[in-house]
This record gives sequence, C-alpha cells and structure tokens, in this order.
Amino acid sequence: MTRRDAAEARKPGQGTGATRRAARRCASRPVTLLAVGAVAAAMGLAACSKAPSSGSVASTTGAFGSVPAASGTPHAGTLTWAEAPGTAPTWIFPVTPGANFSTGTINTFQYLMWRPLYWYGNGVRPVVVPSMSLADPPVFSNGDKTVTVHMKTSYRWSDGQPLTAKDALFFLDMARAAVQESGANWGQYTPHLGIPDQVVSASAPNATTLVINLNKAVNPAWFTADGLYYIQPMPAHAWAKDSPNGPVLDFTNPANAKKIYDFLAKASGSTSTYATNPLWQVVDGPYRLTVFNNTTGGYTLAPNPSYGGPHSAKVPTLQAIPYTSDTAEFNAVLSHSVDLGYMPLNDVPQMSAVKAAGYHVFGYPGWGFAYANYNFADKTGDFNNIIRQFYIRQALAHLENQAGYVKAFFHGAGGLAYGPVPSVPTSPYTPANALKNPYPYSVAAAASLLKSHGWTVVPGGASTCAKPGTGAGECGAGIPAGTKISFNVLYASDPVIFGEQVTAWASDAKKVGINITLQSGTFNHVITVADDPGSPKTVNDWAVAVYGGFTDAYYPTTLGIFTTGGSLNGGFYSDPQADKLIHASVTSNNPDAVKAEASYLTRVQPSLFQPNYDIITVWKDNVSGQPAAIQATTQYFLNPELMYLTK
Repeated sequence: MTRRDAAEARKPGQGTGATRRAARRCASRPVTLLAVGAVAAAMGLAACSKAPSSGSVASTTGAFGSVPAASGTPHAGTLTWAEAPGTAPTWIFPVTPGANFSTGTINTFQYLMWRPLYWYGNGVRPVVVPSMSLADPPVFSNGDKTVTVHMKTSYRWSDGQPLTAKDALFFLDMARAAVQESGANWGQYTPHLGIPDQVVSASAPNATTLVINLNKAVNPAWFTADGLYYIQPMPAHAWAKDSPNGPVLDFTNPANAKKIYDFLAKASGSTSTYATNPLWQVVDGPYRLTVFNNTTGGYTLAPNPSYGGPHSAKVPTLQAIPYTSDTAEFNAVLSHSVDLGYMPLNDVPQMSAVKAAGYHVFGYPGWGFAYANYNFADKTGDFNNIIRQFYIRQALAHLENQAGYVKAFFHGAGGLAYGPVPSVPTSPYTPANALKNPYPYSVAAAASLLKSHGWTVVPGGASTCAKPGTGAGECGAGIPAGTKISFNVLYASDPVIFGEQVTAWASDAKKVGINITLQSGTFNHVITVADDPGSPKTVNDWAVAVYGGFTDAYYPTTLGIFTTGGSLNGGFYSDPQADKLIHASVTSNNPDAVKAEASYLTRVQPSLFQPNYDIITVWKDNVSGQPAAIQATTQYFLNPELMYLTK
C-alpha cells in the first residue's frame, strides 16, 4: 500500500513498504498512463508491437466521460503535459530513497527511462500487461522459495548493449547496498520482508535468466506484484563503477557494491546535472532526458529510437510543464495551451467549457481506498471500548451515504468503496462484498443496531448505554451504564471534500444520538497527531482521523496497515483473524488469499471506508493513441510512447 497524501488528493481524486507499506507517498495529482499496445497502423502503432486492443471504457460506476478510439494520422511533434503542483521529480537513480519515493519521481519520470521488470495496468484495470513487461511470467519452485525469471530478448540499452539478467541482478545488489547503509535509502524497503532481506542468493546463470533464492516460502502472486515489480534493471556495463571515468567493477562484491551505490546516489543528488550526466543517458525505456530545470521541476524527454516495447508510429517528444497551482493549470486548459492536463474536482461543473476549449474528458477512481481511520486506543469517553464493538462500526457504516457524497460533493465523479479493495477499478482480487454495500445507508438500521445492543437512542440528543455487560442485547465489554457515544473527528482541511463528507456523516449520526465534534487542520498536522503508531503521546487526542488513504499495491494486501503493530497502523487496530489472513496473503501459495483478506476486512470495518473521487484527465482533440493509455492516466502512470499527435 502507498499512503495518499492531501496534496495528491487535491488533484482529485486520492499510498506497499515504507513504500508499499511505508508507502510510496503520492504527491499532488500524479498522472500515470498504463497501457496495452494494440497493433494497428491506422491507430498509429508500430507494426512490431503486439498486444490486445482496447476500446473506450464502458459506462460503469466511477467512470466520468469516455475515451474515443484512436483516430487521425500520426505526426511527429511535442506533447505538452501538465505537471501538477508538488509533483516535480527529485531523484533519477532507480534505487529511490523513501523521502523521494513519489509517483512524480517514479511513475511519470523514471519509468519513462528505466522500465520495471513487470508492467502492471491495463487501462483502468490493475493487472499485469505482458507486452509491456521486460520478462516472461516468473516460475516459482522449491516450495515457492525459488523464483526464476526469463528476460525477453527484444529490449536493448540505448547505447546498443543488450538488456540482460545481469542488469536485473545489478538492481538487487544496489538495493541491498542502499538499505545496508540505511533503510531509508530505498522507499520500497520493509525490514525482513521481500526484497532484499528475504533474498538468500541471486544469480544470472546466463544472459536471459535471473534466479532468486528466498529464505522462506512466499505467496507467488504477492512476491511478483509487490516484489519483482519494483526491480528496475539498470545498465551494469555503464553504471557499475565508483567514479565518472573509473573501470567497471564486480558489483556482486559487497565492498564494490557499496562504492558503486555511493557514487550513483551522489550523482542522483545533483539535480542540476540530470540532463548532462552521461550516466542517465543510457536507458531502456521509451524516452531519454534532454532538459531538466532543477528550479521548477520541468523537463523534456526525447523518444528513444532503440526502445523495444510497444510504441506508436510517431512517438512524440514529451515536455512536462510545471504549474504552481491548480488554478494556473486549469486556466492553461481553458486557454488551450497544454495538450494533456487534468481537471480539478471542484472545476467539474465547468466541463462544458473544457470541451468547448477543444478537449476530451475522462475520469476514473484510482486503485486504492480512502478512509476515516478509527483510533482503537483512544480512552477518551471509553471510545476504545465503544469502537471495538462490531455493531458500533456497523452502525457508523450505515450512517455514511456514499452515493450521496459522490453526487453532492464529487459532482458525480467518483466510485464507491466499501473496503480496502474498492468496487472500481476491479481486479482479480476484488471480493464479492466489495461490489455491493454490505452496510447500505440507513439511519433506521443504525438506530436499530444501537437499540438491540442496550442503548437508549435519543434522536438529536445523546444516546446512552442502558444495559451494560457482555451478554446478548448488552452494550459490550468496558462500556459502563450511562456512557454516551461522543467523539471527535480530526480531518485535513484540504481538499474540502474531506470536511464535506464528515460534516454530512456527523449530521446523520446526530439523528441516532451519536455526537461527533469536528476539528480541521493541515494534512501535516493531522498525520502528526493521528498517524504515528511509534509516538503514542497523542493517542487520546483523536478518535477518528481523515487524511486520505492508500494507493493499493497490485496484489492489495493491507500488510502493515491493518496488521497488529504495523508501521502504518496509526489506529492501533488489532484482530487475530485479520492478522492470520494477511499473513496468508504473503506466505501461502493460495493466489486468492488476498481476496479472503479483503473480504474479511470489508465485513468487519476496521475503519470507515469512503468513496474514491475520480482523477480526471483532459486532452486536446489532436492527441490520440491507445485508449488504454488515456484511461490509465487516471491510475498514476504516463505512457506518451503509446500516444501520437494529429494535425
């Protein structure tokens, strides 16, 4: 999982280890174009590129607008792309520190130059795309403790050298060298879990084969999507050195690996030399960097003619134009001065003006979840004992009008989400109870639950526990007679939809005698007070916190978020059954284990899951290409190599 921060949420919409768990923090409105490459000369795609074709997205819950089929005659040119506030790249070396681990640095910058081993995202669907991957599907053996990866032979480095298994091995050794100095040196690192700590040994017995031996069995689906996915092969023949003009070193020697890592990390810290340092010109992706403004974060990428993956017949140059505010970006759209941009959620009512300016519009929820996080350790007013009661969490879920929020606050641009895996986008791991609300909006149902568990319900007043105890029809353990359900909600003031949703929720809660006090603050204030399980000094200062949520990993386990003692478990949730299911998601050989995990968490409601707002992309009428590529801009990726310009 990757925690979503408030800056990202502003753009609308909505981040799995200090990254996928400590999380890749998504800044401002990271755009991502994941795509499939369908071959059709009429669509402008190179005849050598083969992948399933894709039409426009069908009208489903969450979709806003549509994507037309590719059309027009491809022409060479420059595609300008709106770089949202706060998303400027800050690191170029693929072993990226946690402090720099954002979608603006990884997805829309590094991935255009250095591709991950496996590519995930088919339009809005969070699934693997074989045609975009550097390797064939991995083979697990030895009781799921050995994984063998066979590299494709169609990819080469821009200097003509072949991309080999040695380049993937080089990444592994650099990641190990990085975290041995500090765990903060690689944003995806989780101690003792996954890459590199579970790797006992790794080798490249030949140019196309990578073999990884692990210290214990893993769930193949988890290790592929949440481990192998993060390997970005790097050009060992050009980078395995400890000085600009030094010789190539044996990076499998730990002492050499440290020297190489230190050299590359230092070079990556020099943002002013990104476009001129020869190191960064050796790429395997569809683009190479030609201009980088280290003051504004703007940059230009030229097509890499040696790229071996799917691409259009006329790959455009990409120019990232930074904007200092959403208002400035939206004004650029209205003035028709940017080719590919976004529409802030609060500007959705102006969609007709956007279309009149010559743009198409498409929005879709990001892959992940937003939530109001319960604090199971807050003793104020016995809230810890109250929120531990399942019926209380059921009642609070019944008081949330998700469909109403999407209509009133998101202007119809949003999708429903009832658990850690949302209803849309759907994936192979979406459980059945994520598709239909298990606790539909009903004030009457909430009141009935309270009454049947020993509460005297006073609509508009203060309901109290009349029957303390742990038996049937009683309030539950630790709730004294006369206790009131009264608690505070600390929420980030930006974006405004956070406040709008909790205000509506509190209003409906009042109808059953639940009294909620709302307190707003900056995003940084909220996470400082309410999202730090390592600093419990503020544990009794908040009952519920709203600051965004998480971007799901492609294998969407909530390891670290809803596990007991997890590094992202800011609400101190603890449930032995949840722990058991989450553990199975990571270690069992059952590919559906994570579906069982998500189904259970959707049922027991460890937090109040909220609807996901759409990320809305706009593009000029003369921009075309793979419909899946346009669709996937809503999923935090950018693949302009699958687009083209028409006259």
